Amino acid sequence: MHNPGTASQERFPAADRFAEGAQFIAGRLTKGTSGRRHAVVDPATGEEVYTYDLAGAEDVDAAVAAAREAFPGWSSATPGERSDALHRFAAVLAERAEDFARAESLQCGKPLKLSREFDVPGTVDNTAFFAGAARHLQGQSAGEYSGDHTSYVRREPIGVVGSIAPWNYPLQMAAWKVLPAIAAGNTIVLKPAELTPLTSLLFAQAATAAGLPDGVLNIVTGTGREAGEHLVGHPDVAMTSFTGSTGVGKRVAEVATATVKRLHLELGGKAPFVVFDDADLDAAVNGAVAGALINTGQDCTAATRAYVQRPLYEAFVERTAALMETVRLGDPFAPGTDLGPLISHAQRDRVAGFVDRARGYARVVTGGEAPGGDLAKGAYYRPTLIADAAQDSEIVQSEIFGPVLVVLPFDTDDEGIRLANDTPYGLAASAWSGSVYRANRATRDIKAGCVWINDHIPILSEMPHGGYKASGFGKDMSVYSFEEYTQVKHVMFDNTAVVRKDWHRTIFGDR
Repeated sequence: MHNPGTASQERFPAADRFAEGAQFIAGRLTKGTSGRRHAVVDPATGEEVYTYDLAGAEDVDAAVAAAREAFPGWSSATPGERSDALHRFAAVLAERAEDFARAESLQCGKPLKLSREFDVPGTVDNTAFFAGAARHLQGQSAGEYSGDHTSYVRREPIGVVGSIAPWNYPLQMAAWKVLPAIAAGNTIVLKPAELTPLTSLLFAQAATAAGLPDGVLNIVTGTGREAGEHLVGHPDVAMTSFTGSTGVGKRVAEVATATVKRLHLELGGKAPFVVFDDADLDAAVNGAVAGALINTGQDCTAATRAYVQRPLYEAFVERTAALMETVRLGDPFAPGTDLGPLISHAQRDRVAGFVDRARGYARVVTGGEAPGGDLAKGAYYRPTLIADAAQDSEIVQSEIFGPVLVVLPFDTDDEGIRLANDTPYGLAASAWSGSVYRANRATRDIKAGCVWINDHIPILSEMPHGGYKASGFGKDMSVYSFEEYTQVKHVMFDNTAVVRKDWHRTIFGDR
């Protein structure tokens, strides 16, 4: 029997929905067959809240088989039928919003206000968007491009998609993987991070409650090395979509290449935050603190490198540090909490290691430590501002994934843009200026998949999300995501009824 853990009914109202196991295959929960167990831990307390049997290769095979069996029926459903199912899905998610919010905060440690106001409504909106988008899978209009033929383009689903989602936004990342895939007529097997499977499993249960056919959406909860690699390399999986670190993304690409499947990668980031000397300083300071600390900095688009033009630099450092010091750490379920813990003590220690090493070459302006007292048992780390680091230093170049912002000065606009581009990553960036010309230049010259002007972080279902360079390729959300989840087919009809075509002479006979 699975251990429900120590979380109270108030913190984990959906606990009884996991009694049968942490694998969701062909419409029902089952236990994993790996022979190993894993605990979901509340990072705010260090307490186990749910223990389950991890998936093994047999579970992955069963999930892929279920998805393969469901594919003919789901792919041949009309766009309207898939749209109706997704509209029902959005309605069920909205009805269960509080269960989702509490489960997300419990497994991730994120403040309940973030789960309630960002993760859950964003997922409901994303589902509603793809319910509409399912009716707009279009190819190019028909035409007589050769003169003797009519050509048109079909968009067709690929088949079974095997996706892997990360632990920082488990619910939203599950939605970003699942929704465009199934809206386009594919079926899917999703592997969530073993640290945070709860909301992915609730998501799949909601899909079944909304009437999606069994096997369209399957969940296998196991380790990356066992369940993940088996899923990516499975011969019946036609496409892999992965969100996670660049290092792991390289391994995913290596495994996927062996079976020549479609690949979509959304990888790491090190987002620059460029403040020109004509920016609204108060707006930039507020934007930097919010953009750096959202989800305790565990966000691949979080503001991590603030480049501030020299006239504003000292004031920016002073005011940003002061605002960071007002951010309230605490129990994720307490109304007054602004910042929760990191996902685990191991991640907290990793972040602390970056900061501790930076003390040898940079200045820790504020933060740089774990709190004591009642918070000491959780994976908490204070909001941290670092200044005076060199551009080529580890703290500037490497993805930290924690509540740490590094500030560096620049002199000319050219230098600011150059420094913004000077990492291997290119997922997101922002520029802050009162000049439309400076802002427009930043949107052109900063190499990132998203560039915000005078803001940092907001995302929309209608707009694509994906990176440049080592941040990967392909898009989540928006109609652009259908480029990942559909195959383009050219269809050509002869219009002449001529038996012997003129071009046949190149093979036999003369003109």
